[in-house]
Amino acid sequence: MDTTTTECRQPRMIELELNGGGYLPLLQGPPASSGMRSGYVSLAPNASVGRHSTGRNEEMLIVLGGSGRMFLAGLDPLDLRAPCAAYCPPDTEHDVVNNGSETLRYVYVVAPVAR
Repeated sequence: MDTTTTECRQPRMIELELNGGGYLPLLQGPPASSGMRSGYVSLAPNASVGRHSTGRNEEMLIVLGGSGRMFLAGLDPLDLRAPCAAYCPPDTEHDVVNNGSETLRYVYVVAPVAR
């Protein structure tokens, strides 16, 4: 049996604690998972994660606290507020901005699109 397959089947619990804010990687693809990547983000008021694309992958944000906006190229922005989830399709440039008065906290999950 392939070690990547074996390792990605190991359950785990990951604490979502950021001392001072920022970014905490949760899964970074193989061998920790079959292809999913995820992280915990803590974004200060008026801050942005920066425009980026997840390429041919889809992405979901699960907002745990605060509020903000997700700007998607060529599409209407999505208002984010806890608790909610927001979906970003593959090949879509996007940015997350905290336009609220408290820290925006969310978990993102990026997964390959089934072909």
